[in-house]
Amino acid sequence: MSAIRITLSEDHQIVRQGLRALLEAEPDFCIVGEAADGIEAAQLAERLQPDVMVVDLMMPGMNGLEVTRQVSKRSPETRVIILSAFENEAYVAEALGIGAAGYVLKRSSAADLARAVREVAAGRRYLSPALSERAIEAYVRYVEEVKDTTEGPQGTLTPREREVLYLVAQGHTTAEIADQLVISPRTVEVHRANVRRKLGLSSPTDLIRYAMQHGILPVWE
Repeated sequence: MSAIRITLSEDHQIVRQGLRALLEAEPDFCIVGEAADGIEAAQLAERLQPDVMVVDLMMPGMNGLEVTRQVSKRSPETRVIILSAFENEAYVAEALGIGAAGYVLKRSSAADLARAVREVAAGRRYLSPALSERAIEAYVRYVEEVKDTTEGPQGTLTPREREVLYLVAQGHTTAEIADQLVISPRTVEVHRANVRRKLGLSSPTDLIRYAMQHGILPVWE
């Protein structure tokens, strides 16, 4: 039986190292890559096509929910597990509604995380026992019903345009975005123009307002 190939995405190095040590203790797991921010995480999944990605909900560059959206398009065979300190059912439902296969609370045991990896790798879904399955199921049905209306023109953006939108909304300059995405400033400007055109936005302020209204910027509690 081949090992389950896993990527880890967590911005705190000491936490990421701890997760790696825990997972590498399992004989059927193989850590094939690590990422310290959301953009790197999505790119890593596209390049390595892992069986499972474990990603923190709150990541710099791109949060775990946006990473999940990206990975579902770039690496559809990869099963995503959101690792989070938040038990808010809205977060869980949103994660499942956009393609996550698992949601594990950070207070869970190492055994729970290992079980989650095996469950999602086998094609099943895993939620930490503390989460309310019935409430989540009801909310996921609601999310599925309204997804088409809430996604709106955002659904027409390419993965690269979504990355640019996210970084612009966070206040990064064209030069900073070019550096992070390893593309030219001119290409960034083209993507920015495409984003504004597709979303019907006329100014950077409009773009930031749009990002806040549609949950593109990270949500902190």
